[in-house]
Amino acid sequence: MLIQSKKIWIADQFIAAMLNIRDGKIADIIPYGSMPADVDYQDLRIVPGFLDIHCHGAYGFDTNDANEDGLRNWTKHIVDEGVTGFLPTTITQSEEVLTNAVANVAKVMEDGYEGAEILGIHFEGPYLDMAYKGAQPEQYIVKPNVEQFKRYQEAAKGKIRYVTMATETDEDFALTHYLATHGVTVSIGHSAATYEQAVMAYAHGARSMTHVYNGMTPFTHRANGLVGAAYRIRTMYGEVICDGNHSTVAALNNYFMSKEPDYCIMISDALMAKGSPAGTHYLFGGNEIEIYPDGSAHLVPSKTLAGSTLKLNEGLRILVEEALVPFHYAINSCTLNPARCIGVDDRKGCIGVGMDADLVVLEQDYQVHQTYCMGKPQLS
Repeated sequence: MLIQSKKIWIADQFIAAMLNIRDGKIADIIPYGSMPADVDYQDLRIVPGFLDIHCHGAYGFDTNDANEDGLRNWTKHIVDEGVTGFLPTTITQSEEVLTNAVANVAKVMEDGYEGAEILGIHFEGPYLDMAYKGAQPEQYIVKPNVEQFKRYQEAAKGKIRYVTMATETDEDFALTHYLATHGVTVSIGHSAATYEQAVMAYAHGARSMTHVYNGMTPFTHRANGLVGAAYRIRTMYGEVICDGNHSTVAALNNYFMSKEPDYCIMISDALMAKGSPAGTHYLFGGNEIEIYPDGSAHLVPSKTLAGSTLKLNEGLRILVEEALVPFHYAINSCTLNPARCIGVDDRKGCIGVGMDADLVVLEQDYQVHQTYCMGKPQLS
């Protein structure tokens, strides 16, 4: 298949080019108009497929539900917002529930599905801090435990590749070190860690932070906290919920401009309510959640934030048009940076010869015109 556009995102810039897609890969890239194209997108922008490494569910399905059909429906429809790969994300629950959840993801990965690629599992909790638990049910929060995690990973058939944990509760950083040396990215989150404890976690292998600004110790000029560490540790990745609700657009600008283009990661932190109208109520980790008109999710009755229904194409628009983040910073945050963070950048995250043909064709208003997953068009 030959597709072309006058604006294809290659080497941190838009160029006029033609992509030769064969067997799910980008087989060649040649000048625009070199030969007749199967599809000519003219001035529409073609960017790499979006990757969401922190998303709990959508369309009435939650990862903890352990429902094969629900997960398959999610992979099939998440392409509507340009997502071509993602990590289904758990929430703190009993060992039985979490075991079933990760086993379900592994089974669907093995048995097959359509749409966006499941790149593994994001295991958020149960190794969290009580003070910063957010919507996570406190009765199931436990201390980090290597042997318990091994049981989860066995049930997941090795598919857990990213773990959110409060590393300051990890005695001698045992689990942090174990994960880091077994190919699993450690992300500090829902944590009361001090700045100094965050630096020590980095020294033991932690390489990311979960939804920066939210669920962590704040920055002050004398107690820098996890937010301060997110700014200061230059090679620490940091997820950010880019919906304008969890953090103001000014805070998004500050963080992105400080970290520059290589270490910010846009996430949705979306709940099962994504795709449902405002006013919808759901149970999330045993807690009742209500969706507000702006798409944010709130605990009932405390009204505190508890997740989002953000679409990544909308997050890209917010970053560029409202937070005034440079385009290459913003696009990297939902393509190349998450790919590097979880170790799939050998085939995901950018447009280049030999890479997976995961592509998003964007309208001028950031609406998705077409998504390609492994070279297959997903939208009509």
